[in-house]
Amino acid sequence: MQGTSSMQTATPYLPAAPPIGHSIVIGAEKGRLASKVFELWHYRELFYFLVWRDVKVRYAQSILGVGWALIQPLVPMILFTIIFGRVARISSDGMPYALFSLTGLVPWIYVSNGLNDSSGSLVKEVSMLSKIYFPRLIIPLTSVLGRLIDLGISFLALFVLMAWYRTVPPPAIVLLPALILLAVTAVSGFGMWLSALAIQYRDIKYAVPFAVQFLMYAAPVVYPTSLIPERFRYLYALNPTVGVIEGFRATILGSTPVPWDLIGIGTVSALLILWSGSVYFIGKEPIFADVA
Repeated sequence: MQGTSSMQTATPYLPAAPPIGHSIVIGAEKGRLASKVFELWHYRELFYFLVWRDVKVRYAQSILGVGWALIQPLVPMILFTIIFGRVARISSDGMPYALFSLTGLVPWIYVSNGLNDSSGSLVKEVSMLSKIYFPRLIIPLTSVLGRLIDLGISFLALFVLMAWYRTVPPPAIVLLPALILLAVTAVSGFGMWLSALAIQYRDIKYAVPFAVQFLMYAAPVVYPTSLIPERFRYLYALNPTVGVIEGFRATILGSTPVPWDLIGIGTVSALLILWSGSVYFIGKEPIFADVA
């Protein structure tokens, strides 16, 4: 009997069947967007590592290093001052045109670099998509947040030019962090849209640089919004960068009152872009590894 009992094997555990009259429903996860966003906090160390890696790679083996963050706004500022300030004589709201254009270029270059980097971020990190799990939202957001370092460096050039023209920022400069957050929100939303589209349609990476060049002239970088007809003002403000750029000039230079209407409309627009971009990105997430 002992031999017989020793040959017995343990019965594998089987989960209990659901009670009669009950059913198990398999469906989409409720609150999926909220859970994905909350998940980013659990991967914050990976977030920090990828941002820091992008910053180091950008300036590694570079002669000028972070000096490129200064050259990017200064060179077009010089060109715009000659062409639009001296030749075309476009209004600059009573400010020196060099200072006027540089104040618009600082946020715009952040926006353009963020769009270019985030649009190709998934394609660049394609090897990671099929190897390990992590929130894919991290990838485009890494490109957007990494460019904040360049934005901070470009402020140095702006403050030096302000000192040259003896321009003192008004008390409204305390609103500057909110305007930067607005820019981050808009670029993040666009970045999610473009990165999810680019991994499936590879010609997006060729279209984005052309679109960015066009959008620069659709934003008040080289001209003030006072040149826009009043009947088109609110329609024009649907572009979130309009409120950001005009807000920069109002809070840093004090050349005009703070454009609350432009900032308000731009904020609503940016939040809608961020929400829709997140929904589209998460909806397309299951196919990233397959089409990459």
